[in-house]
Amino acid sequence: MSATTTDVETARAAALAFATTLPSPVPLELVDAAGAGMPAPDAASVRVGFVGATSADLVAVAGEAVAQAIAGAAGLTLADAVRPALEAAGRTLGTGVLDDAVEAPVADVLLTEDVRTFALVDTLGTAVAWFGLRIRPQVPEVPKQRQGDDEEAPAPTIVRGADYGLRLLHDVEMTLTAEIGRTKLPVRQVLDLVPGTILELDRAAGAPADVVVNGRLVARGEVVVIDEDYGIRITEIVAETA
Repeated sequence: MSATTTDVETARAAALAFATTLPSPVPLELVDAAGAGMPAPDAASVRVGFVGATSADLVAVAGEAVAQAIAGAAGLTLADAVRPALEAAGRTLGTGVLDDAVEAPVADVLLTEDVRTFALVDTLGTAVAWFGLRIRPQVPEVPKQRQGDDEEAPAPTIVRGADYGLRLLHDVEMTLTAEIGRTKLPVRQVLDLVPGTILELDRAAGAPADVVVNGRLVARGEVVVIDEDYGIRITEIVAETA
């Protein structure tokens, strides 16, 4: 069944909010994907569900568009980078809750008949990101998303500043882990571990602990105690190697 006018307008509003918030350093324009082409089936996508007055499934393919933002923030994943844009898209649907994002190859998800797909193109007209939205079946009396004008107007060009992408991600929460050392054991010895076993780590006593973000080393510091809780005093920022 083809999408209704309301679904198309709702999807376009969500796509525009997504495009406006996506941390891309270059100007982007929202266009219909039919004329811009589709991503390769193995392209990484971020998928998330929205449950609310208008429930929907959202799909984003934006690895190329946010590559610079990811490179500028150690440990940031594709899902982290596009999460604020997906949240902005979700807010156009009204009150609701956005599920946890899942990364997976896009395959043919954006080609599904009930998914309304838009492309985000740069100043050369090259598609660098895609956004798809599928409206889930709704109960009667769901309020229509307001668009301002009744007619669908051309999407405006979105201007980015040089540091726009990274600033948009300032409120994204990331998990930091402190490691005082590591060791390797064969499975046999791991299965033999009992209370009281002492493991020798690859770090000398008093050596700084590693501060890791999503598996990437970003800093080192010394272990301190703050009100009976452990803490880390940063002593070195680890520069990213090429």
